[in-house]
Amino acid sequence: MRVYRGRADTIDADRAVSERLVDRVAADGEPAVRVWRPHGQVAFGRRDARSEGYDDARAVAEQRGFSAVEREVGGRAVAYTGSTVAFARVRPVEDPRSGLTERYDAATAALLDALDSLGVDAREGEPVDSFCPGTHSVQADSGGQARKLAGLAQRVRADAAVVAGVLLVRDHAATAAVLDPVYTALDVPFDPGTVGSVARAGGESDPDAVVAAVEGTLVGGEPDASAIERVS
Repeated sequence: MRVYRGRADTIDADRAVSERLVDRVAADGEPAVRVWRPHGQVAFGRRDARSEGYDDARAVAEQRGFSAVEREVGGRAVAYTGSTVAFARVRPVEDPRSGLTERYDAATAALLDALDSLGVDAREGEPVDSFCPGTHSVQADSGGQARKLAGLAQRVRADAAVVAGVLLVRDHAATAAVLDPVYTALDVPFDPGTVGSVARAGGESDPDAVVAAVEGTLVGGEPDASAIERVS
């Protein structure tokens, strides 16, 4: 399995890295994993882009210092603060109509294992009115309340499948503060109190430690040095 580490200098260049990764997996059939800390941004989904309040939502994000971008994978808007961790596992597929559930289950199990190693007792599911609501999410309790830590999504091409996700490490307050007005502009129900993080759940708050833990479980151990590629 090939492992990509680091991020490119700009948001556009960094997104291009992930696209090249998928193309390469499709071309040579070798699975790949990437776990990294994207640049600060609010990434909007396709449903957001079709909303009447989309332009206002973008403006709100940028006024708060977040670049506004659109993404292909996932549902509603997600905020990356710089400490937020993104992850993707890409596998070749022969039949794009099969394996969807199995890929979700495997990635979720790997993420839960990583969180356990970081000191977080997490489980599948999400509170009502969470950010980027969906059926493939991870939550943990803190302060007597269930809060969302992560969401997963999947994109399947004819030749490759991508299971990707976002994991909040420590900037839950900053994330809630930008998503609250963004979701208001989009007219999507959102409860800022449902935003959790690894730190808020009592786990390791160093983003680099979180990256290492998630990478290790998605890969299934420490990758060979020859399998590691540095993003530039």
